[in-house]
Amino acid sequence: MPGAYGQTDLPGPGESGAASGPDHYAARVEDLDRRIVDLLTKDGRISYTDLGKALGMSTSAVHQRVRRLEERGVVTGYTATVDHRALGRELTAFMSVTPLDPSAPDDIPDRLQGITQIEECHSVAGDENYILKVRVATPTELEELIARIRGAAHVSTRTTVVLSTPWE
Repeated sequence: MPGAYGQTDLPGPGESGAASGPDHYAARVEDLDRRIVDLLTKDGRISYTDLGKALGMSTSAVHQRVRRLEERGVVTGYTATVDHRALGRELTAFMSVTPLDPSAPDDIPDRLQGITQIEECHSVAGDENYILKVRVATPTELEELIARIRGAAHVSTRTTVVLSTPWE
């Protein structure tokens, strides 16, 4: 049954409510909402007025749409984009992580959660279990971080240092 803005929010009479997961959400996000999300992704501080101008909508209509996207969990937060060089963390690396004991419980993300130099942790298919994106100031700090990760999570690592980043 169509909800506000034409989305199907809940199953109607005789409909199954079994659909779930990312594909289900993707089917429920209208084109206009996707355009809003695209603009917010490029500039999380864009005003509702500027969003409205870009989309040909009123400020209040845009505000309602954004609030609804937040309530539905499509927009989950807003972050700042920073200059890592200004913060003294200009060396970026990707670290593949594999447990030393494959039969041990998979608690690697929990063991690494508090290490501030780790920006991202992704579970992956392939030879490794996880790929980490890390940022540090120097090669020496990277070497220390590798040792810390190996010890904390009981893993072997393979590290690739980023030379340049044309875009993110």
